Amino acid sequence: MLVRFIIAAVLIGIGIFIFAAATFGVFKFKYVLNRMHVAAQSDTLGLLCSLAGVAVLTGFTFATLKLAVIVILFWLSGPIASHMIAKMEIASQEKDDADEFETVIEEGADKDG
Repeated sequence: MLVRFIIAAVLIGIGIFIFAAATFGVFKFKYVLNRMHVAAQSDTLGLLCSLAGVAVLTGFTFATLKLAVIVILFWLSGPIASHMIAKMEIASQEKDDADEFETVIEEGADKDG
């Protein structure tokens, strides 16, 4: 019982750490697609660790199956939602909103050519 509790606590702690790191990472980046990438990737891993910890804590029952279904549905819907948001950002992007990296690349190409 104690070993199961320790494993669950470690997994939940890792999940919370990943969510906290992602929160700071979202505010670190300026470009919206970079922010979205950090949020999407860390949400997937944080949710997996947190729900795996809860599954270990509750034992392998019908509730564990429900948690597995939640993770699978999140893994299927998360990338699709992120992709659609990224497509809309690219489609609605104005010249002033261009990524600084792309601007540097374009300026370098103008000097070379």
